Amino acid sequence: MATICQGPKCHTYDTTDRKRGPKGNKRNQTRTVGTYGYGNRSFCTLGCQDDWWTEHGTRAVDYFGRIYEPIVLDEANAWRQVYNHDRDYDDDTAPRYIERNMITNATRPLTPEQ
Repeated sequence: MATICQGPKCHTYDTTDRKRGPKGNKRNQTRTVGTYGYGNRSFCTLGCQDDWWTEHGTRAVDYFGRIYEPIVLDEANAWRQVYNHDRDYDDDTAPRYIERNMITNATRPLTPEQ
């Protein structure tokens, strides 16, 4: 089943691919989301995505949880899995991924569970 654009004004944009109906009785309709769908394949263009955000964005942020205090990245929570760029291409003994602290730039090997 084709995904329909969720833009609230999609049908109001006058383009040839939105025109439907027999000659003399044309009407515009909402597009299906094409190959390059925006917003996780919910919108046919960035314009339609922006229209949706303008109409529903504030309510969506309030519903899912507005942030009132800044989120802080410190040494304790700054560890990320990254590709090991120090690894030689042919070296199978060096780990492909490591953990890097994004604040201190320190590295450590991944644990077996990771």
